[in-house]
Amino acid sequence: MTTPMTTPMPTPLTAPGHPVTKNLLVELFVEELPPKALKKLGEAFAAGLADSLKAQGLAGEHSAVTAFASPRRLAAHISAVAAQAADKAVSHKLMPVSVGLSATGEATPALLKKLASVGADASAMQHLTRKLDGKADALYFDSIVTGATLAEGLQKALDKTLADLPIPKVMQYQLADGWTSVNFVRPAHGLVALFGADLVPVHALGLEARRETHGHRFEASLDPVVLQHADHYAEQLETQGAVFASFAKRHGMIARQLQAAASAEGLVPINDAALLDEVTALVERPNVLLCRFEEAFLEVPPECLILTMKANQKYFPLLDAAGSLTNRFLVVSNITPADPSRVIEGNERVVRPRLADAKFFFDQDRRKTLASRVAALDKVVYHGKLGTQGERVLRVRAIARGIAEQACAQEPQERITDDVDRAALLAKTDLLTDMVGEFPELQGVMGGYYARHDGESEAVAQAIEDHYKPRFAGDDLPRGKAGLIVALADKLETLVGLFGIGQLPTGDKDPFALRRHALGVIRMLIERDVAIGLDRLIALALPAFGAAIKDPSAALLDFIYERVAGSLREQGFSAQEVDAVLSLRPARLADVTARLAAVRAFALLPEAAALAAANKRVGNILKKAEGAVATHVNVELLTELAEAALFAALLDVQTIADAAFDQGDYAASLQALAALRAPVDAFFDSVMVNADDPALRANRLGLLAGLHAAMNRVADLSKLAA
Repeated sequence: MTTPMTTPMPTPLTAPGHPVTKNLLVELFVEELPPKALKKLGEAFAAGLADSLKAQGLAGEHSAVTAFASPRRLAAHISAVAAQAADKAVSHKLMPVSVGLSATGEATPALLKKLASVGADASAMQHLTRKLDGKADALYFDSIVTGATLAEGLQKALDKTLADLPIPKVMQYQLADGWTSVNFVRPAHGLVALFGADLVPVHALGLEARRETHGHRFEASLDPVVLQHADHYAEQLETQGAVFASFAKRHGMIARQLQAAASAEGLVPINDAALLDEVTALVERPNVLLCRFEEAFLEVPPECLILTMKANQKYFPLLDAAGSLTNRFLVVSNITPADPSRVIEGNERVVRPRLADAKFFFDQDRRKTLASRVAALDKVVYHGKLGTQGERVLRVRAIARGIAEQACAQEPQERITDDVDRAALLAKTDLLTDMVGEFPELQGVMGGYYARHDGESEAVAQAIEDHYKPRFAGDDLPRGKAGLIVALADKLETLVGLFGIGQLPTGDKDPFALRRHALGVIRMLIERDVAIGLDRLIALALPAFGAAIKDPSAALLDFIYERVAGSLREQGFSAQEVDAVLSLRPARLADVTARLAAVRAFALLPEAAALAAANKRVGNILKKAEGAVATHVNVELLTELAEAALFAALLDVQTIADAAFDQGDYAASLQALAALRAPVDAFFDSVMVNADDPALRANRLGLLAGLHAAMNRVADLSKLAA
């Protein structure tokens, strides 16, 4: 198709005598972009152009930036862009006066060379100024730099933006000349750059800027679409090209259409933000249609059907009011035919074999019990240095039994231990099933279904299903005690094993997701109030590996506590509060949040600042003491009233603080310390700790050691000192 529209006559980009400000539109027309990356690419393209133009003085801080991104285009509309940036005064520091000028005030060769580097010559000597730079005078050359024109600035912005785009995978393709190769995310076929109604002469990826673009492949009323003005871009693409260029607009349209189509059936579309983003990136003109599949497929676990429809077909399954999967689903089509029946039939025909495959896998898998698959795990490699999945199962079972014995010490444990051992034995067997082979995301989930089919107890089935949890931030924790123990054992086996062979995460590389495993352990220990110390858990895991690994306890503890600190800071606790609590390395992570709350309450006391400072001072004195300082105090050597008063106050306070600490009332334990402020201040005002008499000195250091220990049971209060 051709367009009858006439191309506007070009006008100069600058007008003499006054600056020109108009809106700018830049579009890159390409082949289909990767859908999972489109949103980020569109945002980065618009932000990159705008930031560069602002840095060059061609756009202001208040210039509005609108990003456009569809399957075949990246575009940006930027308001209030100048035709030319304002001239700018620049002061170049050249060199010290003593280096640049001779004794007679003549320019040295070094100064002339430096002037040449900034585009000046000897005639610029009269424009040099002297300014104090540190302790000596330096020579400066002041000049006026002409502001960049829009063509120059946009070219620079375009080059930088394209180079910096977060492209997931670059492809190389040849230009029309058959010789030149270009690297980009997808082959580019068009470039538009409009300053108001005027064309900006820039180029990119072997393309020269024009005003023509293309709309929908099948539904555009005009092709090409000749853009008349930067401000008409979205409107012309919509009316002439049948394309909604705005990612946000298509996203909203799809969400509303999904809700309307589902509500008409009395159903609810599945909530999946990532799928909605991906589908938005796949269509230019969304049209939601209702489809169905045979009810017989609902015999397959819903997780399988949902994953099949979402992952393979990008469909939206529909749920009833109870949250159960129905045999209806929604399709987001890229065309809007008068009769959509053929589109609906086509999608129903496409999904049927997928669902049939899932049903076949499910039926086949249930012909073998999970227990019958255990031996085959010995043939599945887990890690070159850690053996097979079969060997891993033995380790997880041993660790899980150890945790069960510790966690259930105060209650009847035989049944729980049996469930834990059985679940740990069977937990990895679903890796050998056809369904998990097709959909690895369903590992654990399918194990739970197959365990119930095999007649295993509900506790065992739940533990198998839940032992990978939490899989991601915000995921549910395992439901039962058996599932919690197996999940802890599984994650500890991974952490201890991989740390033990030196496979630590580095920078942003974490191929074994050890950070996620550590955060999972942290969440389970804290949120389920597990009464086992972190150091004890690691010690329980070590024997399962024998001589296959080196003891990684120290490095692993550091790693986990770093994750704890990061997690707590994200929850709103200050770095000071977190440091005060975690510097003591509390073994029982379930206590950490209570300790943090106690520290926050203590910091509000009027005595807090003085006690924190005193605690820091005591710590420094003890560090400088020769050898280890015992907390023993000889009452007969308390010769000064202030030290005797401090000792008496410490005994009274320690009794109260320790009783509260033992009951887990950390706030009361810390608040009891407030009574020590006056005697501590008096002690430091009138007592010389480092007395000449060795016995007195040792006794006073012992008193301070006892004070230090009493003050730092809940947290290291010195970390609160300013």
